[in-house]
Amino acid sequence: MGIATIVQTKGSSYRKAGAHMMINSLGQSFGMLSGGCLEADLKRQARKCWTTNQSQVVCYDMSDESDIAWQLGIGSGGMVRVFIQPINQANDYHQLHLIHQAFIDNQSIDYQLIVNDVDAINQCVFTATNLEKSSSFDETTQCFTSHLKSKPNIVIFGGGIDTLPLVSLMKTMAWNITLIDARSNYARPSVFKSADTIINQSYQSLTKHPALINCNAIVIMHHNIEYDAQAIKLAQSSPASYVGLLGPTHRTIRVFEQTCLDNISLRCPLTNPIGLALGGDLPETIALSIVSEIQAHLSQASATPLSTFEYCVNEVNHAS
Repeated sequence: MGIATIVQTKGSSYRKAGAHMMINSLGQSFGMLSGGCLEADLKRQARKCWTTNQSQVVCYDMSDESDIAWQLGIGSGGMVRVFIQPINQANDYHQLHLIHQAFIDNQSIDYQLIVNDVDAINQCVFTATNLEKSSSFDETTQCFTSHLKSKPNIVIFGGGIDTLPLVSLMKTMAWNITLIDARSNYARPSVFKSADTIINQSYQSLTKHPALINCNAIVIMHHNIEYDAQAIKLAQSSPASYVGLLGPTHRTIRVFEQTCLDNISLRCPLTNPIGLALGGDLPETIALSIVSEIQAHLSQASATPLSTFEYCVNEVNHAS
């Protein structure tokens, strides 16, 4: 087994510093460091590591025409520096078991790699604050610190048929999904096979349920005013930083009449209508809209277009 980590980039690159990929002796890989261009060569380099039992740094540089990156056809125009390490008992499996346990416990950690030491063992450092910090490389100590966060825990209230594409898309995102609905004919395990957990019980009994205590975002979509109101009140016992309600604003006013609350007094302000304005009114497009908004919120991103490029045919023809 081996682990490959991007520790430095310059210019354009598909993945940034902190991206990891696992490689096993069967040639299987888990995770990606490029759009598929580097992976085959990284597997070859990884075999060298576990044959020699030593780590190595591999650099792919598109600014150098003699570099293998040109032969691989990366095409991004940037430089990617990858640290590849063998994983075995002698190096304590680089403490990957501690990362696994941290993710189970919904904890974030710093994962430190000493890049200039082929025998160094990666170290897990648990941090309770500054959870949004990014990965970094210290040129002086040659220590790369990758900040790792557990996958988001999402709670969805309402297991109707239009929830299916939402659960499916969230599963594609590798999010942990808990589906809750007290109604007997909804949120059936035989239908929602992608959900990690399904809860069919009264909402009054869920105040201290682990799914709510550990969740990052909540989506409420019962299409039932009374159940939506119960879910909003239940969300107040959760640390979720995002709570979204499906439906128009005039309907939400009726929901709040049932809760005896207002949006100002909520622990977490309610997002309504839920989702980004992507267009479309099918369950699939609504699901994409909701997932996009949650992704932007959890990543503290603006959700604005990335494009700044303008191509004018007339100007190009005139210049030629």
